[in-house]
Amino acid sequence: MNLDRFSINQMTVKQLPLPELIAECVRLGVPGIGLWRDPVKEYGVDETAALVQEAGLKVTTLCRGGFFTADGWEADNRAAIDEAAALGTDTLVLVSGGLPAGSRDLPGARARIADAVGALAPYAGERGVRLAIEPLHPMYASDRCAISTLDQALDIAERHPAEQVGVTVDTYHLWWDEKAPAAVERAAAGGRVHSFQLADWTTPLPEGVLDGRGQLGTGSIDLTWWAALLERVGYTGPVEVELFNHGLWARDGVEVLEETLEAFLKV
Repeated sequence: MNLDRFSINQMTVKQLPLPELIAECVRLGVPGIGLWRDPVKEYGVDETAALVQEAGLKVTTLCRGGFFTADGWEADNRAAIDEAAALGTDTLVLVSGGLPAGSRDLPGARARIADAVGALAPYAGERGVRLAIEPLHPMYASDRCAISTLDQALDIAERHPAEQVGVTVDTYHLWWDEKAPAAVERAAAGGRVHSFQLADWTTPLPEGVLDGRGQLGTGSIDLTWWAALLERVGYTGPVEVELFNHGLWARDGVEVLEETLEAFLKV
């Protein structure tokens, strides 16, 4: 992998306003960017699309759809699909949602998620957008994502055409699972690896655990091994670095972007 495959997720350097982030990507030769819905809507979807297109960048993903166990999920996800199409990306990352309020029925939550994906898949296909189900680490199962393993995500995705539904492989969420490498092979064999994201695992985790993703090469994950695995199974798409980290956000955003690019090339 080289810089031609690199994509910076907007959340990694969320302190940078979108025009500045795009300008810095152009300056540094970064070819891809993963966008998030809230800052994009704040700037304007059409305005963002024009800005990215003029800069010659590829929008590798839009985050996020999902949260299918909450009320109002269908309208919001249809809007997310429309936004992805307007931005010119073919991949909408799904964070599926945790237990419904007051529920302890984890299998029931997963069934609701599967039904919701099924309801959205044809619409996404019509708009040229792939739904990429992202399994999250089990510590998020109660409140953010009841889909905890890549196999669980694939069990849902494989009910639909690969051009409509696939998965996101994120090292932060999957590195602990001894079955994940075989699941990556399973996903690749079916053409369902729609996004590959890198982040490192550092401990102790912060309070709330959401914003503990470490800079590449600073934690416990053998990121070089994971990159080699994705290469071996034939993945040729973008490699997106997505970090949630208050320490990084408190620093100069351009410095963090440059550091992230250097760390990516090392691992």
